[in-house]
Amino acid sequence: MSPGQVREVRKEIQQFLLQYEFGLREIETKLSILRDEFLELRDYNPIEHISSRVKSPESLLEKVARKGVPRDLTSIREHVTDIAGVRVTCSFVSDVYRLFELLTRQDDVSVRTVKDYIADPKPNGYQSLHAVVEIPVYLSSGPVAVPVEVQFRTVAMDFWASLEHKIHYKYDGGVPESLTEELREAAATATELDARMARLHAQIHGPRV
Repeated sequence: MSPGQVREVRKEIQQFLLQYEFGLREIETKLSILRDEFLELRDYNPIEHISSRVKSPESLLEKVARKGVPRDLTSIREHVTDIAGVRVTCSFVSDVYRLFELLTRQDDVSVRTVKDYIADPKPNGYQSLHAVVEIPVYLSSGPVAVPVEVQFRTVAMDFWASLEHKIHYKYDGGVPESLTEELREAAATATELDARMARLHAQIHGPRV
């Protein structure tokens, strides 16, 4: 490719990823509004932390190659649904499902897929609620439906997932079976901690409406 063609391809990818950045902002705004409403009107914050990211061009192309997806942008949009991602860390498991419902019942949010790894954890013990939602982004050229992956998890689940990722990275995927078993046990402990903290909260503050 000539330098001019390279610049054109790079510009096209940047414009493509910009749509996901805008979609990310829309979802973050909706979650921030819910958080502020709970704080102001109900004196309770179900959201501990919100983080987000859009895949870099290099990370995106690596995943496209790994999954065998054609490199045209239409195929990438259809087959890669986690280009834009938001992680919502909640206080309790009940908050996870509550926020999922409040977000996805909004008229301009449509649900593409849901994977409930809380009700059905992964074999390694991973727990989280994953939802791929679509949100319209209104550009000068017209509206574009942008998919955004939203992960809901508790503080304990997030702590476990962060450590598991570091261990997985250190061993380059080949984690010894002894450590794998300990991780599963730690995940069970995190689940028990979530349940215990929820019971303590209910004893102190009463059931939440």
